[in-house]
Amino acid sequence: MNYDRLIRRSILGITHYEPGKPIEEVQRELGIDDVIKLASNENPLGPSPRAVEAAEKLLAEAHIYPDGGAYRLKEALAADLGVEKDELIIGNGSDEVIKLLAEAFFQPEDEVIVADPTFGEYAYATQLMGARLVKVKGEGLGHDLERMAAAVTERTKAVFICNPNNPTGTMNNRGEFENFLRRIPERVLVILDQAYFEYVEAPDYPNGIDYRHDGRVLTLRTFSKIHGLAGFRIGYGVGAKELVGYLNRVREPFNVNRFAQEAALAALTDTEHIQRSRELNRAGKDQLYRAFETMGLDYLPSEANFILFATPYPARDLFKALQRRGVIVRPADIFGLPNHIRVTVGTPEQNQRFIRALQEVLAGWQGNQ
Repeated sequence: MNYDRLIRRSILGITHYEPGKPIEEVQRELGIDDVIKLASNENPLGPSPRAVEAAEKLLAEAHIYPDGGAYRLKEALAADLGVEKDELIIGNGSDEVIKLLAEAFFQPEDEVIVADPTFGEYAYATQLMGARLVKVKGEGLGHDLERMAAAVTERTKAVFICNPNNPTGTMNNRGEFENFLRRIPERVLVILDQAYFEYVEAPDYPNGIDYRHDGRVLTLRTFSKIHGLAGFRIGYGVGAKELVGYLNRVREPFNVNRFAQEAALAALTDTEHIQRSRELNRAGKDQLYRAFETMGLDYLPSEANFILFATPYPARDLFKALQRRGVIVRPADIFGLPNHIRVTVGTPEQNQRFIRALQEVLAGWQGNQ
């Protein structure tokens, strides 16, 4: 069948998202059993035991639809964050909230501004609705908010800010963000993606939720990272009631399953798990920083649970060589950085295995020159 006359033309420019390789896929492809994954910024401690227990209790009730409004989770989040329930939207991961925003607001004549490099879902949602993506590259690899503000035109509908940024781990401080907001017209939406919010240690980091009454600012958070619930797919957005109301118009009625809602509700209460995850991440970053410095590799100090580092060889080749040693990382060529690797901070043992594998690969290549 010829689909040329049927297809919506805007989707033809969409590049399929390339996720971090699953452990099972590497095991199948290479025939090896002992594989670790440091590619998708997952919590190496796994989920909170409370979250696991809460989800398990619902297994016998899998035939019952979830609460479409996620009332109990919204109630708990509202209390935890100091917001109202109507200022919250729960999504099938924060990715879904990005897509809902695009479906509710983006049109073909619109422009949407993003940093370069940054998280690929912003481009996907923009192109899905036929809007024009405007990439702004700064002096470094993070967000240059001055240049992004200067890129706003009459056609600009929204600006995405990933803070800390994925894949760089860089952060914009409170002063930079507020200066940016002052330069942005009231008609432009500002989506502040704070997926790694809980890992940030910088004292001048802006809490996006503080700006919800501005009306333009939608803050995204997730349970996938520090809470360790990536497999459940649950995240949320916080913004003005009217803004959230429009997102709910395009939201599917049962978009977040019961297990995810209950696991998230339990995870919120496990402050010990959150603190252990922070401490593990802090120590792991120091461990990896020292190793990169010993190997003479440039890296970006990170406010997240991953580190971007430069390689003397093509990232894709290094990715494959590490994979053959049972270590999965993320080649940053998908972000337009052909000589960079993003590695997730793991347990001390996982970090050391990655370091050892990286040293072996680099030594082997240098010996063949």
